[in-house]
Amino acid sequence: MVNDIKQEMERIWAETCDSWENCTEENIQSFLAQCLEKSIDPQYCMSWVEQHSNQIPNWSAISKVSLDWVNEHTSTGSPINGLEPK
Repeated sequence: MVNDIKQEMERIWAETCDSWENCTEENIQSFLAQCLEKSIDPQYCMSWVEQHSNQIPNWSAISKVSLDWVNEHTSTGSPINGLEPK
């Protein structure tokens, strides 16, 4: 299950950003939006991207855009697990 999520996230990354060097403020938002559409927690996706931050040009600006996006699109920045409340 976790490997499936990671593989799907990596597939989305390849489609939106292509490589660490090509990661921009625009395509990181597209990456996060597509993760959310596939019910993959954007915070999980961002922590994966952060592991490679030293390979991403302009990381500080991209990190800020990403954090703002996650806070705006998830309830109070908390993880979304895709489960309906009981």
